[in-house]
Amino acid sequence: MIAGGAVPLVLGTCIRRLPQANAVVVERFGRYTRTLNAGLNIVVPFADVMRNRIDLREQIVPFPPQEVLTGDALVVKVDTIIYFQVTDARAATYEVTSYLRAIEQLTVTSLRDICGYLDLERILSSREEISAALRGILDEATGKWGIRVNRIVVNEIDLPAAAREAMERGTHARSDGRVVRLGVEDEAGER
Repeated sequence: MIAGGAVPLVLGTCIRRLPQANAVVVERFGRYTRTLNAGLNIVVPFADVMRNRIDLREQIVPFPPQEVLTGDALVVKVDTIIYFQVTDARAATYEVTSYLRAIEQLTVTSLRDICGYLDLERILSSREEISAALRGILDEATGKWGIRVNRIVVNEIDLPAAAREAMERGTHARSDGRVVRLGVEDEAGER
């Protein structure tokens, strides 16, 4: 009777059901053995440990605005959103301590490097270029972590109040309909 009750209990610990878009890293006696994918999986009780469950769907991570020093020595706040996806659960578990924190730190330092070479006007007009350069840097580093960066969006660039006021004073409409922008007239009357 005891043996009859133990068999279903052992079988219950052997079979693991994993939902779609998830992967689990399995270790046997502390060493990586395999990655379980969606569906029914069999594990060895008391030997196999399910170490890390990874969500394989695309993840959207908004990072708080970062202060960046521009090439013309102004401090702006740049807000970014990163879309990424884990492609290799084993690498995401063992190649980096915390892939989310690593992506955040790499984004911050790379954003400061990229914007440090650009002046304010170029930063404001070339969000796509900044995103592309940032994605190239992140792709190179995150590939070995088992992560693919799908998109980076430079969401908002916040100017300091003094720079915003200077830009507003530099651009004003003349009475004849022309716009004067930083000393240059636009014949069409548009910026």
